[in-house]
Amino acid sequence: MADDVAPAPDAIRVLIVDDQQLLRAGFRVILDSEPGIEVVGEAADGSAVLSAVRSTRPDVVLMDIRMPELDGLSATEQLMATPDPPRVVVLTTFDQTEYVVRALRAGAYGFLLKDAPATRLVAAVRAAAQGDALIEPSITRRLVEQFAATPDAEPAGLPERVRGLTDRELEVLRLIARGLSNAEIAAELVVADPTVKTHVARILTKLGVRDRVQAVVAAYECGFVSRSRG
Repeated sequence: MADDVAPAPDAIRVLIVDDQQLLRAGFRVILDSEPGIEVVGEAADGSAVLSAVRSTRPDVVLMDIRMPELDGLSATEQLMATPDPPRVVVLTTFDQTEYVVRALRAGAYGFLLKDAPATRLVAAVRAAAQGDALIEPSITRRLVEQFAATPDAEPAGLPERVRGLTDRELEVLRLIARGLSNAEIAAELVVADPTVKTHVARILTKLGVRDRVQAVVAAYECGFVSRSRG
Protein backbone atom coordinates (compact mmCIF):
# COMPACT_ATOMS: atom_id res chain seq x y z
CA MET A 1 0.00 0.00 0.00
CA ALA A 2 1.12 3.57 -0.61
CA ASP A 3 2.18 6.05 2.02
CA ASP A 4 1.32 9.50 0.66
CA VAL A 5 2.63 12.93 1.58
CA ALA A 6 2.18 16.32 -0.02
CA PRO A 7 5.13 17.36 -2.20
CA ALA A 8 6.95 20.66 -1.91
CA PRO A 9 6.20 23.11 -4.74
CA ASP A 10 8.31 22.45 -7.86
CA ALA A 11 10.16 19.55 -6.18
CA ILE A 12 10.92 16.35 -8.06
CA ARG A 13 8.26 13.98 -6.75
CA VAL A 14 9.52 10.45 -6.08
CA LEU A 15 7.64 7.21 -5.35
CA ILE A 16 9.73 4.41 -3.79
CA VAL A 17 8.67 0.84 -4.61
CA ASP A 18 10.48 -1.90 -2.67
CA ASP A 19 9.30 -4.82 -0.56
CA GLN A 20 11.89 -4.14 2.15
CA GLN A 21 10.78 -1.44 4.58
CA LEU A 22 14.32 -0.69 5.77
CA LEU A 23 15.51 -0.05 2.23
CA ARG A 24 12.55 2.21 1.52
CA ALA A 25 13.36 4.14 4.69
CA GLY A 26 17.01 4.45 3.68
CA PHE A 27 16.17 5.71 0.19
CA ARG A 28 13.70 8.18 1.71
CA VAL A 29 16.35 9.59 4.07
CA ILE A 30 18.83 10.02 1.22
CA LEU A 31 16.37 11.67 -1.16
CA ASP A 32 14.52 13.84 1.36
CA SER A 33 17.85 15.33 2.42
CA GLU A 34 18.41 16.63 -1.12
CA PRO A 35 17.11 20.08 -2.09
CA GLY A 36 14.45 19.95 -4.77
CA ILE A 37 13.55 16.27 -4.21
CA GLU A 38 10.52 15.09 -2.23
CA VAL A 39 9.48 11.49 -1.55
CA VAL A 40 5.71 11.54 -1.99
CA GLY A 41 4.93 7.89 -1.37
CA GLU A 42 6.03 4.31 -0.87
CA ALA A 43 4.72 0.97 -2.11
CA ALA A 44 5.77 -2.49 -0.94
CA ASP A 45 4.76 -4.46 -4.03
CA GLY A 46 4.53 -4.05 -7.77
CA SER A 47 0.79 -4.69 -7.68
CA ALA A 48 0.34 -1.43 -5.74
CA VAL A 49 2.29 0.72 -8.20
CA LEU A 50 -0.53 1.86 -10.47
CA SER A 51 -2.77 2.97 -7.61
CA ALA A 52 0.17 4.61 -5.84
CA VAL A 53 1.08 6.54 -8.99
CA ARG A 54 -2.51 7.71 -9.41
CA SER A 55 -2.68 8.98 -5.83
CA THR A 56 0.79 10.54 -5.56
CA ARG A 57 1.46 11.68 -9.15
CA PRO A 58 5.25 11.21 -8.95
CA ASP A 59 7.75 12.45 -11.51
CA VAL A 60 10.08 9.52 -10.85
CA VAL A 61 9.47 5.98 -9.58
CA LEU A 62 12.30 4.05 -7.94
CA MET A 63 11.39 0.45 -8.75
CA ASP A 64 12.75 -2.72 -7.15
CA ILE A 65 12.82 -5.82 -9.38
CA ARG A 66 12.15 -8.80 -7.14
CA MET A 67 8.94 -8.32 -5.16
CA PRO A 68 6.00 -10.57 -4.20
CA GLU A 69 2.71 -10.56 -6.12
CA LEU A 70 4.06 -8.55 -9.08
CA ASP A 71 7.75 -8.01 -9.89
CA GLY A 72 9.17 -4.61 -10.76
CA LEU A 73 9.75 -5.38 -14.42
CA SER A 74 6.11 -6.34 -14.97
CA ALA A 75 5.02 -3.31 -12.96
CA THR A 76 7.21 -1.09 -15.14
CA GLU A 77 5.71 -2.54 -18.30
CA GLN A 78 2.18 -1.93 -16.97
CA LEU A 79 3.08 1.59 -15.90
CA MET A 80 4.59 2.48 -19.27
CA ALA A 81 1.34 1.43 -20.95
CA THR A 82 -0.58 4.17 -19.09
CA PRO A 83 -1.01 7.73 -20.40
CA ASP A 84 1.83 10.11 -19.46
CA PRO A 85 3.66 7.71 -17.12
CA PRO A 86 6.36 8.87 -14.70
CA ARG A 87 10.01 8.08 -15.38
CA VAL A 88 11.16 4.78 -13.85
CA VAL A 89 14.59 4.13 -12.36
CA VAL A 90 15.09 0.43 -11.65
CA LEU A 91 16.97 -0.50 -8.47
CA THR A 92 18.14 -4.03 -7.76
CA THR A 93 20.79 -6.19 -6.15
CA PHE A 94 20.70 -8.37 -9.25
CA ASP A 95 22.62 -7.09 -12.27
CA GLN A 96 21.88 -9.95 -14.68
CA THR A 97 21.85 -8.66 -18.24
CA GLU A 98 18.40 -10.06 -19.02
CA TYR A 99 16.91 -7.88 -16.28
CA VAL A 100 18.69 -4.83 -17.64
CA VAL A 101 17.56 -5.39 -21.21
CA ARG A 102 13.94 -6.03 -20.26
CA ALA A 103 13.84 -2.98 -17.99
CA LEU A 104 15.31 -0.69 -20.64
CA ARG A 105 13.05 -2.01 -23.36
CA ALA A 106 10.09 -1.51 -21.04
CA GLY A 107 10.97 2.18 -20.91
CA ALA A 108 13.05 2.57 -17.74
CA TYR A 109 15.13 5.75 -17.55
CA GLY A 110 17.87 4.31 -15.41
CA PHE A 111 19.19 1.11 -13.90
CA LEU A 112 21.20 1.17 -10.67
CA LEU A 113 22.43 -1.43 -8.24
CA LYS A 114 21.22 -0.94 -4.68
CA ASP A 115 24.80 -0.72 -3.43
CA ALA A 116 25.56 2.24 -5.71
CA PRO A 117 26.72 5.37 -3.87
CA ALA A 118 24.01 7.73 -2.65
CA THR A 119 25.30 10.36 -5.07
CA ARG A 120 24.50 8.06 -8.00
CA LEU A 121 20.99 7.47 -6.70
CA VAL A 122 20.38 11.21 -6.45
CA ALA A 123 21.95 11.78 -9.88
CA ALA A 124 19.72 9.10 -11.41
CA VAL A 125 16.58 10.70 -9.97
CA ARG A 126 17.55 14.17 -11.19
CA ALA A 127 18.53 12.84 -14.62
CA ALA A 128 15.28 10.90 -15.05
CA ALA A 129 13.21 13.92 -14.01
CA GLN A 130 14.90 15.92 -16.76
CA GLY A 131 14.32 13.23 -19.37
CA ASP A 132 17.96 12.17 -19.19
CA ALA A 133 19.11 8.69 -18.19
CA LEU A 134 21.79 7.17 -16.02
CA ILE A 135 22.93 3.57 -16.17
CA GLU A 136 25.46 2.22 -13.70
CA PRO A 137 28.84 1.73 -15.49
CA SER A 138 29.11 -1.90 -14.33
CA ILE A 139 25.75 -2.59 -15.98
CA THR A 140 26.88 -0.85 -19.15
CA ARG A 141 29.85 -3.23 -19.31
CA ARG A 142 27.52 -6.23 -19.05
CA LEU A 143 25.43 -4.91 -21.92
CA VAL A 144 28.55 -4.44 -24.00
CA GLU A 145 29.59 -8.03 -23.30
CA GLN A 146 26.21 -9.34 -24.48
CA PHE A 147 25.60 -7.16 -27.51
CA ALA A 148 29.04 -6.33 -28.91
CA ALA A 149 29.53 -9.10 -31.45
CA THR A 150 31.77 -7.09 -33.80
CA PRO A 151 34.52 -5.36 -31.81
CA ASP A 152 36.27 -4.04 -34.90
CA ALA A 153 33.20 -2.73 -36.68
CA GLU A 154 33.38 0.78 -38.12
CA PRO A 155 30.39 3.11 -38.72
CA ALA A 156 30.53 2.47 -42.49
CA GLY A 157 29.55 -1.13 -41.87
CA LEU A 158 26.69 -0.33 -39.53
CA PRO A 159 22.98 0.20 -40.23
CA GLU A 160 21.95 3.25 -42.23
CA ARG A 161 20.43 5.02 -39.22
CA VAL A 162 23.82 4.94 -37.43
CA ARG A 163 25.78 5.89 -40.54
CA GLY A 164 23.60 9.01 -40.72
CA LEU A 165 25.15 10.38 -37.52
CA THR A 166 27.88 13.00 -37.74
CA ASP A 167 31.30 12.36 -36.24
CA ARG A 168 30.40 14.46 -33.20
CA GLU A 169 27.08 12.65 -32.79
CA LEU A 170 28.87 9.30 -32.96
CA GLU A 171 31.24 10.53 -30.25
CA VAL A 172 28.31 11.60 -28.08
CA LEU A 173 26.58 8.24 -28.65
CA ARG A 174 29.68 6.40 -27.44
CA LEU A 175 29.72 8.51 -24.28
CA ILE A 176 26.00 7.90 -23.73
CA ALA A 177 26.67 4.17 -24.07
CA ARG A 178 29.33 4.46 -21.36
CA GLY A 179 26.61 5.62 -19.00
CA LEU A 180 27.50 9.31 -18.92
CA SER A 181 24.82 11.91 -18.23
CA ASN A 182 24.51 15.07 -20.33
CA ALA A 183 26.49 17.05 -17.75
CA GLU A 184 29.27 14.44 -17.73
CA ILE A 185 29.38 14.41 -21.54
CA ALA A 186 29.63 18.20 -21.58
CA ALA A 187 32.60 18.04 -19.21
CA GLU A 188 34.24 15.27 -21.27
CA LEU A 189 33.90 17.19 -24.54
CA VAL A 190 34.43 20.63 -22.98
CA VAL A 191 31.18 22.03 -24.38
CA ALA A 192 28.06 23.59 -22.87
CA ASP A 193 25.17 21.47 -21.58
CA PRO A 194 22.71 22.86 -24.18
CA THR A 195 25.09 21.75 -26.94
CA VAL A 196 25.04 18.20 -25.62
CA LYS A 197 21.24 18.27 -25.35
CA THR A 198 21.05 19.33 -29.00
CA HIS A 199 23.34 16.49 -30.07
CA VAL A 200 21.35 13.96 -28.04
CA ALA A 201 18.05 15.17 -29.53
CA ARG A 202 19.43 14.79 -33.05
CA ILE A 203 20.79 11.32 -32.26
CA LEU A 204 17.38 10.17 -30.99
CA THR A 205 15.66 11.52 -34.09
CA LYS A 206 18.12 9.91 -36.50
CA LEU A 207 18.04 6.56 -34.69
CA GLY A 208 14.25 6.66 -34.47
CA VAL A 209 14.18 5.94 -30.74
CA ARG A 210 12.15 7.40 -27.87
CA ASP A 211 14.95 8.26 -25.46
CA ARG A 212 18.67 7.98 -24.80
CA VAL A 213 18.30 4.62 -23.06
CA GLN A 214 16.82 3.08 -26.18
CA ALA A 215 19.67 4.69 -28.12
CA VAL A 216 22.11 2.85 -25.85
CA VAL A 217 20.39 -0.48 -26.49
CA ALA A 218 20.40 0.21 -30.24
CA ALA A 219 24.13 1.01 -30.12
CA TYR A 220 24.85 -2.33 -28.44
CA GLU A 221 22.56 -4.38 -30.65
CA CYS A 222 23.98 -3.09 -33.93
CA GLY A 223 27.59 -3.50 -32.79
CA PHE A 224 28.48 0.19 -32.80
CA VAL A 225 29.65 -0.08 -29.18
CA SER A 226 31.99 -2.98 -28.51
CA ARG A 227 34.21 -4.46 -25.84
CA SER A 228 37.22 -2.64 -27.23
CA ARG A 229 35.37 0.68 -27.36
CA GLY A 230 33.35 0.46 -24.12
